[in-house]
Amino acid sequence: MQNTTKQILEESLKKLLLKKPLDKITIQDLTSDCGISRMAFYYHFKDIYDLVEWSCEEDASKALQGKSTYSTWSEGLEQIFETVLANKPFILNVYHSVSREQIENYLFQMTYQLIHGVVEEKAADIPISEEDKEFVTHFYKYSFVGIMLDWIKGGMKTDYHQIVEKISTMVKGTMTHCMENLSE
Repeated sequence: MQNTTKQILEESLKKLLLKKPLDKITIQDLTSDCGISRMAFYYHFKDIYDLVEWSCEEDASKALQGKSTYSTWSEGLEQIFETVLANKPFILNVYHSVSREQIENYLFQMTYQLIHGVVEEKAADIPISEEDKEFVTHFYKYSFVGIMLDWIKGGMKTDYHQIVEKISTMVKGTMTHCMENLSE
């Protein structure tokens, strides 16, 4: 029941974001739309931004679904783009509001999960430290998220398949080569 209430609030938030900006949506708007009490809202979330963060985490956990291997990472990246695009009004509204950092954190979380699995797989036969594996993961995470943020900032107009293809071209072979050099 708890997650059901959270999901209902998430759906309401996304619906209301089609009509007005995040900073104009109130707890009263959400609870009236859902037909629940303010107390029920506060039982689950401390404020609207907490709901936004929870919603982002939920979307992130659904987005990758086992696509964090070297052979499937580009599919995972496409799924991240698809998830962002499927939630375009939500993402753009939150991105252009005072809580832009939440979108960045959302993308960092999803991308980290994707890249970390790939780095672990590629590092299996390379004597590389955990610290260096983390460095490689963060390097690619920041690169991917930077490109994604530019795409969001541009209104998500560019075909994300082309973006993923370009990223794939740049990553092929470089990740393993990089880790091999770091291990020396």
